[in-house]
Amino acid sequence: MLFLLRMLAMGVHFILAGILGLLIGICRPFNPDNSRLCARLYSIPAQWLLRWNVTIDAQPLLDHQRSCVIVANHQSNYDLYVLGRVVPPRTVTIGKKSLKWVPFFGQLFWLAGNVLLDRGNAIRAKQAMLTTTETLKHKDTSIWVFVEGTRNLGKGLLPFKKGAFQMAIAAGVPIIPVCASTYVNHMQLNRWNSGEIMIRSLPAIPTAGLTQDDLPKLLETCQKQMQECIDAMDAELTQRT
Repeated sequence: MLFLLRMLAMGVHFILAGILGLLIGICRPFNPDNSRLCARLYSIPAQWLLRWNVTIDAQPLLDHQRSCVIVANHQSNYDLYVLGRVVPPRTVTIGKKSLKWVPFFGQLFWLAGNVLLDRGNAIRAKQAMLTTTETLKHKDTSIWVFVEGTRNLGKGLLPFKKGAFQMAIAAGVPIIPVCASTYVNHMQLNRWNSGEIMIRSLPAIPTAGLTQDDLPKLLETCQKQMQECIDAMDAELTQRT
């Protein structure tokens, strides 16, 4: 019964947050800070409705003052609610072009200034990535990327896509990894307190002076650090129970 009530409440919340986000987007279309505001519109009420206990240790991310590429693990559609509270100012994200047609959310996503990639069209996707690189260089805006490219469903990190690292190297901006503990397999939405989640950001990984030849090592280093961080958070949460 509690699960059904929660899903009903979450459905209403999703629509209301979408409407409010649309109003923000219409009032100041494509402002790079719209994403942060909208992420909180979705995240903060959802965490209250779902009764998650979320522990956040994200000072390296929240204290960073310059453009960067933020890379995060991607477990499920709940990531919006989990990670929305730590989206920093002037940060946009990259998503599939098909998101544009999701009622309320898709239009909000577009008006928030996020980057929509047509992954079925290599030329257009490359042009969008080049534009994003220029944004990193000259517009004091950061990019948030779910670096696996798809949801891992809590089964461990999938191989990382290269695009985020190519952009960071081309723009000469640091990479900041953001990790969420493996929550998707442990949610119990039919219980009053439905789970514990940890979010942790890691120190920035500099890219200044690197070339595309350094990309494989950079990608490997980032994935290793993120996997170790996720494993450590999972172990800590296991000890609490």
